Amino acid sequence: MPAKSKAQQKAAGAALAAKRGDMKKSELKGASKNMAESMSEKELEEMASTKRKGKKEHVSKS
Repeated sequence: MPAKSKAQQKAAGAALAAKRGDMKKSELKGASKNMAESMSEKELEEMASTKRKGKKEHVSKS
């Protein structure tokens, strides 16, 4: 599933880095922390590899 916003893509990248051991899991906050716990490495990789061009910084929930 591709990221819907730049913020979601960045959070997925941080969660993926923590899952791979490039970053400490204790450094994660908010969405990236939840993503690291609930998503597989493959799912995170797919979301983090989404192109940012043309994406909004944040997408509203409604």
